[in-house]
Order: sequence, then C-alpha cells, then structure tokens
Amino acid sequence: MKSFLRPMLVLFVALSVVTGVVYPAVVTAIGQAAFSHQANGSLIERDGKVIGSAIIGQQFDAPGYFWGRLSATTPNPYNAGNSGGSNLGPTNPALADEVKARIAALHELDPGNGAAVPVDLVTSSGSGLDPDISPAAAAYQVPRVAKERGMSVAEVEAIVARATSGRQFGLLGEPRVNVLKLNLDLDEKHVGR
Repeated sequence: MKSFLRPMLVLFVALSVVTGVVYPAVVTAIGQAAFSHQANGSLIERDGKVIGSAIIGQQFDAPGYFWGRLSATTPNPYNAGNSGGSNLGPTNPALADEVKARIAALHELDPGNGAAVPVDLVTSSGSGLDPDISPAAAAYQVPRVAKERGMSVAEVEAIVARATSGRQFGLLGEPRVNVLKLNLDLDEKHVGR
C-alpha cells in the first residue's frame, strides 16, 4: 500500500501545482501582456471614470439615445452576475406579450416610423447581456434619436456608420453596432443639443 500511496500523493501535489498555480499564472500573464484591455473587462472610461464595458450592455430608455436589446437578467437589466436567457420559447404567451410591449413602446416614441421593427429590438439575447444591435436596428432608431437631439437624420446616420463594426476577420459573425459606444459618440459630438 505504501508503494502506491507515495506516488499518488506526489502526482496529486504536482498536478495541483501545475493546474492550480502554474497554468493560471501563465494564462493571466499572457492575457495581461497581449490582451490587457480584454482581460480587464473591456472597460470604457471617460474623464478617468469607468462608465461601462464594451462587452456588457447597459439600459438606455431615454428617447434621445439608441436602445439596445432587451435584457433577460433579473431583477436588474444587464446584471452580469445573473447572465442567462429568458427561456421563453416562441409559443410562450409571455414572450409574445414582451415583444408586443416593446413594439408598442417603439411606436409610441416614434409614431411616424412605419418601418418593420428589427427582431433584435424586441427580443433578448441568449446571455441577456448583449451590448450590440444590428445596423438595421440602429437605422430604425435614427429618426427618433435625430428628432429628440435636434439633429439631422444624415448627421445621426453618419455617427451610426462610424460606430458600425464589420464581420470579425471579414467572415465571422454579422455587422454590429455597440450601443454604449454609439450613445457616447452622440453625447461627445453633440453636447448641448
């Protein structure tokens, strides 16, 4: 028995040190050296103050701002400690009610907008934290934001175009617009309007 016990303990300690200390330390060092911004949460700062993260959505509901996807996290929207989808299937009446309410809110704030409401403005993502919307969702909101800010539609469209990111490496994913960055660009470029 002793002949088996010693090698098992040595192997256990060695693997514990390698997988519990060495590997995490190496991965952390590489992350901090090569991808510091991402490894630290992709935080966005203005005037030395952290105001959000580029990878976690934030609640915007004022009419002069672009709105993101709905958040499925409870009890607070975009709660990163409670990430998860709503688990509401397409035949669930609660999902249909949620979609109808969001469409009604969008139409109420912009009654002249007869365009079809993009699906990402009325549904939540799988994580409930999605910081991005589609270019179509941004384009749908341009008239409302322009009117509320006293800007021309062309000015707002230009800001949206600058904030639109293409596919990663030219082929992965879909074009997207980060809502927090877009709203910050609006505030920065059009203060006082």
